[in-house]
Amino acid sequence: MIDALEGFTEQDSKVAGRALEQGKGCIIAVNKWDAVEKDGHTMDIERKKLMKHFSFMPYAPIIFISAKTGQRVDNLMMNIVEVALQNKRRVTTGMLNDFLGDATARVQPPSDKGRRLKIMYITQASTKPPTFILFVNDKELFHLSYLRYIENQIRTAFDLTGTPVKFII
Repeated sequence: MIDALEGFTEQDSKVAGRALEQGKGCIIAVNKWDAVEKDGHTMDIERKKLMKHFSFMPYAPIIFISAKTGQRVDNLMMNIVEVALQNKRRVTTGMLNDFLGDATARVQPPSDKGRRLKIMYITQASTKPPTFILFVNDKELFHLSYLRYIENQIRTAFDLTGTPVKFII
């Protein structure tokens, strides 16, 4: 929870970092939004600032609330329930492998010196946070950029909003 009047602090970053390390689902709630002078763009400007500060957790939704007036508190509670469900979500191996076929057809896996990365299959090992195991022909061929692509595709396909995702290659 961030104080809208105080803005982002180093402590906010530390708390978010601990939540990420422990695999916890996150929502960034900006409280005291009723006390902020606003125009038609204030929320978008503040959201962009917070997205820069929390760039290490781009999956976390940002919600502007007022505990005093109750503004958007119901929305926050709905998001809490949704993020908790996503954090313990389980996806079948069949669904993951169908997804993987589509994702690798859209963007080919990287290659190096004539050798191409082959992802044999993917399965989910655990939840809280969702952890996926990718079985590949050569770990060294699996570039971070391609892992980010796979992560983004999984987030979109299985709606993993607000939760970190871990991978084991």
